Amino acid sequence: MRKLKNSELERIEIDEFKKISKTPLIIILDDIRSLNNIGSVFRTSDAFLIEKIYLCGITACPPNKDIHKTALGSTESVDWEYSKNIEELIINLKKENIFIWSIEQADRSKKLKDLTIPSNSKHALIFGNEVKGVSQNAINLSDDVIEIPQYGTKHSLNVSICSGILIWEFFKALS
Repeated sequence: MRKLKNSELERIEIDEFKKISKTPLIIILDDIRSLNNIGSVFRTSDAFLIEKIYLCGITACPPNKDIHKTALGSTESVDWEYSKNIEELIINLKKENIFIWSIEQADRSKKLKDLTIPSNSKHALIFGNEVKGVSQNAINLSDDVIEIPQYGTKHSLNVSICSGILIWEFFKALS
């Protein structure tokens, strides 16, 4: 086995990325403090052809040198938009028949290992603040809640890791 060179990876240009069919998945980042986390989510979203990212609340927006450190240019390829108020955003997305999932630990959450993802609809995943998580108001407006089961002494994952896990699961189901 031989490691591939960058020139062998068949990367597409940004203009081609903008034109190709996307995964029917929207990412919502609400009150994310870490610029590195924001950049990482952009990079993962580029890798799996995510349709759009919404940045809400205090979440910083590109261009930003600290977001760029981890995004590595994906802020140019992935469509994104700022929305100050997540509640208004959720209401508007639901009017477009987009199924809204909060990613949080909740009393009636669906465990990721047991989740069946409907492939005949468009979805949006909400990721919340690194300390406080997804707001209760956003959870109340969501169609459902997904929880990644965790079995160790810690019961939280970094938001960029959590988003990577969920983006991959949805990409597999929706591709």
